[in-house]
Amino acid sequence: MPDLKTLVIDDEQLICWSFQQNLGKRGHKVYTASSAEEGLNIFKKVLPDIVFLDNKLPHMQGLELIELLKNINEDVYIVFMSAYGSVETAVKAVKSGAYDYINKPFDFEEIYVVLDKIIQKIKCRNEVQLLRRNRSEHLVFKHIIGQSTEMKNILNMAEVISRSQATTVLLLGESGTGKDLLARAIHNESLRNTKPFVTINCASLPETLLESELFGHEKGAFTDAHRQKKGLFEIADGGTVFLDEIGETSLAVQVKLLNIIENRVFRRVGGTVDINIDIRIIAATNQDLQELIHLKKFREDLFYRLKVFQLTLPPLREHREDIPLLIKFFIENFNNQFRKSIKGITPAAEMILMQYDWPGNVRELRNVVERAVLLESGEYLQAVHFPVEIRKQDQPLDTKNINTWFEIPDEGFSLYELEKEIIKQTLFKTKNNQTKAAKMMGISRDALRYKIKKYRI
Repeated sequence: MPDLKTLVIDDEQLICWSFQQNLGKRGHKVYTASSAEEGLNIFKKVLPDIVFLDNKLPHMQGLELIELLKNINEDVYIVFMSAYGSVETAVKAVKSGAYDYINKPFDFEEIYVVLDKIIQKIKCRNEVQLLRRNRSEHLVFKHIIGQSTEMKNILNMAEVISRSQATTVLLLGESGTGKDLLARAIHNESLRNTKPFVTINCASLPETLLESELFGHEKGAFTDAHRQKKGLFEIADGGTVFLDEIGETSLAVQVKLLNIIENRVFRRVGGTVDINIDIRIIAATNQDLQELIHLKKFREDLFYRLKVFQLTLPPLREHREDIPLLIKFFIENFNNQFRKSIKGITPAAEMILMQYDWPGNVRELRNVVERAVLLESGEYLQAVHFPVEIRKQDQPLDTKNINTWFEIPDEGFSLYELEKEIIKQTLFKTKNNQTKAAKMMGISRDALRYKIKKYRI
């Protein structure tokens, strides 16, 4: 986890110096104050994770300061220290909000024991917050299905990006093309993979809630802000934030995002303290951001800061050769999930799926296969279990004016070569007009493009 910020408030300079020396060796950033007033000011500026607080301070006792600190940040861990300890004082300190109590003089081994417990609690708290948002498996590039040239190029570039120091990535593509999966794989294959991956759909929240989710808020920042809350950027420090549907953010939020990208600093809603972070931002959208810029709905400077590395995921209709691989993968997946034993899909059913245009892309294909696996009682998926809008394209071609007689030679023939020759002759007849050729053969233009690529015509 990122280095912890620790504040020591004690009027004994030797104590403060000892904390700096000993905790500094353990990677803590240690701040010190010799009075309650100075400590309160530093606390507001740096928002430490842990405070070691002495009770006997000039002008104010440590017990009084505990409540002030907890009002600013309810999540801070306060370790109360006193050379005049009693059970009554310890109870008061804990009731006021202190996490633990240590008597002076102390040995730093005691301090380390307390620190280790606090660190574990902070880790657990952050993990719980992240698990609520992120329950997906450890996805890496080899889990993304695709052997087409288009997908191979995308994955090769994504691999380069993941291992680079790039702090911004922009993913473009239609809904259902797998932008969220690619974002997760980029994080998991990067040097940041031991740090958090947090995701938020910018279209799912109103502007006020989106700001609070991303940047956090201070207590009293708005009507329902009853306590301080860390935002996703702060939680993700050292890791990756995935902003899905970035095109839906308001211009006000875009200004703050630009500041984070350029300066690596932000403020909580209602806050006055700058918080430094180290994150990679992966933004995604299915919208035309340049069109939004033209309409004054998206900042041009933010667009160019995001698109340092830009990847455009192709729609499924443009890499149909991956459809059989995806079908096979989904069948295996749903066999395990539903305890089925489907062996595959019939050639006729597969051809229907190959010719469909898939406006919902891979997500729609996944849903269609899931439905078919659930309904199928045999060993192979049948077209009858596909939705009607997919099946209706499989209409027989009107052949009343076509001589369909074909005499099979005794030595047999290659169906592969026959289909290839039919396509070549049809293209020749239509002077390479793919739209006319597809219409003549009773298939979609995208299906013809797939076959042209398949047969290398």
